[in-house]
Amino acid sequence: MPKYNVIALVDCNNFFASCEVLFRPELRGKPVCVLSNNDGCIVARSNEAKALGVKMGMPYFMAKKQFKNVTYLSGNHARYNEISKRIMTKLYDYTPAVEVYSIDEAFLDLGGTRKLHRCSYEEIIKKIRREIKEDIGIDVSIGLSYSKTLAKLACEKAKELNKKDPSTGTYKIGFKQIKEELKRTPIEDIWGVGANTASLLRKHYITSAQSFTEQNDAWIKRILGKVGLDLKYELSGECISPVCPDETLPKSIQKTSSFANFTSDKTYIINALNYHCHRVCKKLRFHGLRAGVISIMLRAKDFYVLSAKTSLETPSNSEFEFNLKIKELLDKIYNPNTIYRSCGVTALKLCGEDSCQLSIFNSQRLEKNQKLSDAWDKIEEKFGRSKLHLGTNALELNKTLQ
Repeated sequence: MPKYNVIALVDCNNFFASCEVLFRPELRGKPVCVLSNNDGCIVARSNEAKALGVKMGMPYFMAKKQFKNVTYLSGNHARYNEISKRIMTKLYDYTPAVEVYSIDEAFLDLGGTRKLHRCSYEEIIKKIRREIKEDIGIDVSIGLSYSKTLAKLACEKAKELNKKDPSTGTYKIGFKQIKEELKRTPIEDIWGVGANTASLLRKHYITSAQSFTEQNDAWIKRILGKVGLDLKYELSGECISPVCPDETLPKSIQKTSSFANFTSDKTYIINALNYHCHRVCKKLRFHGLRAGVISIMLRAKDFYVLSAKTSLETPSNSEFEFNLKIKELLDKIYNPNTIYRSCGVTALKLCGEDSCQLSIFNSQRLEKNQKLSDAWDKIEEKFGRSKLHLGTNALELNKTLQ
C-alpha cells in the first residue's frame, strides 16, 4: 500500500455567530443571526437559529418579520479577522504545515507529528479542538483522513455529531472506512461537485461517491477532465492536492486562557503568566524565532483589559529571560482590589534565530538560559507536557487555569 498523508480540516462552527456570542455571553443558547454589509441578508446563524428554520442568505427584512425571537447583529469583520488569526496561530503548535483555506477553515498536514505529541492522530485533533475551545472560546469541528477531499467529508460528519452532542466534534475516516463512508455519501455531497456535475453523473446512474470511484479513469477523464480524475484519486485516499503551508512566519505569538475561578490573588496570576510564558517560548523555539518585546495582558471580571510591554536587551526565546520581565510588568498593572478573569503573554518584534543581533555583554547568561530551555523541551518530549513549571506550584496552577 502506498504511503498516505495525514490531513485534518479544522472548521469553525457558525463562526461569525460564535464570535458574537463570545463577546456577548448573555446570547449563549439563544438564536442569533449575523447580517451582511448594510444588514442586507443573513450570513451566519447559531444552531438555535438554524433549528427555528432561519435560512442562510435570507433577506433581513423577511427574517425579522418571520422570526421575531431571533437576535440580529450587524457583522463586525475586524473582530472576526482577529479571532481567526488567533485560531490559525494556535494551529502552528501542532504542525508547521498549516494552509489557511478561509477565515474559518484551515488544512493541516499532521504526518509525522505523533512522536512529537506522544499520542495518536485522533488524540491530536481532539487536543486541538479542546485547546481552541478553552483558550479562545470558539467551537470547531475537525475531520481527519488521507486527502483534503476525505478530510472535508470527515469534517462534515464531525459537524453532524457536534449538533447532536456539543461535547463531540471530531471524526476520522480511516483506510478501512473509506469504502463504506463513500457508499453512504450522495455524489452531490462531495466537496467540489456542483449541482450541474451531480446532475450529469446521475444521468449515468452514478448516485454515490463510491459508485463514482468505481468508474474507469478514461471515462472520468473524458466526461470531467483531469479535475474529475483528481477527485477520484482523492476520494480513494491519495493526496493529489497536498497541504501548502503559509510560509509567512507569525508576527507575534500569544497564549491566553481564562481562570477556573475569577481571582485577585497575585500568586495565582503569576502562576498562569509563567505557564503562558513557557508555551510562548516553546512555540518561538519551534519556529526558530526570538522575541525582542514581551507583553502581558490581564482581563478584569467586567472584560476591561490592562496590558504592559517591555523591550528585551537581546532578543530571546528562553523562559528564564522572560520571567523577571513578566514579574516587573505585572507589578505595573496589577491592582489587588480588581477581580480578574483571564491573563496572557505575547511575544512581539520577532526575528529568526540566525538573524538576531546578540550582545557580547550578556552572552554567557543567554547561553546558559538557552541550554536550560532546550533541556526543558527534551524533558517534555520524553515525559509529556506540564511536567515542569517555572517558579510555580503545579497543584496551584491546575486550580488557576480552566
